[in-house]
Amino acid sequence: MRKPNAKERILETAATLFHQRGYSEVGINEIIEKAETAKASFYQHFPSKESLCEAWLESIHERSEKNKSNLLSSEQSPAEKIGVYFEQMAAFMKASKFRGCPYSNTGAVSDSSCGGILDQIQGHKESIRDFFRVVCQQQFDNTERANEFGDRMFLLYSGAATESQNLKELWPVEVAANAAQDLLKN
Repeated sequence: MRKPNAKERILETAATLFHQRGYSEVGINEIIEKAETAKASFYQHFPSKESLCEAWLESIHERSEKNKSNLLSSEQSPAEKIGVYFEQMAAFMKASKFRGCPYSNTGAVSDSSCGGILDQIQGHKESIRDFFRVVCQQQFDNTERANEFGDRMFLLYSGAATESQNLKELWPVEVAANAAQDLLKN
């Protein structure tokens, strides 16, 4: 099995460390050491820690977009799509030991000087909101109603992620999933 190239090693190492401990708690030197690469190699691929964080968030976003696209194009009912999406969140929370949303965690430690990171966070959060809106548009003929209900689901989803992380429990995700599916019955 081939050893990943330096850029891949750096990104994989940063992904692990940023997710485990948070963006602000990880330094470039630690990433370089654990990725077994040279400092010059790091800076050849990533001009800054911020650019590395942007690449990490973008890689998560790309996987998320593919997942949402597959769900939206599936033959499942809107309620089933919502159920699957919340089930995936529950599985993620459990697998990550309730570490929570990488975007929310990174946003909590980023200020206005981190423009690229904040753009990544906003774009990702808007894409989740849009996902819920599109699912609701598959359920309701009225676009305004669908968007309103999609926004409600987005807030249920975001709140569930936060409280699941805070409480180290899955019940917030389960309750939010049920509430989101109930919205589709209105």
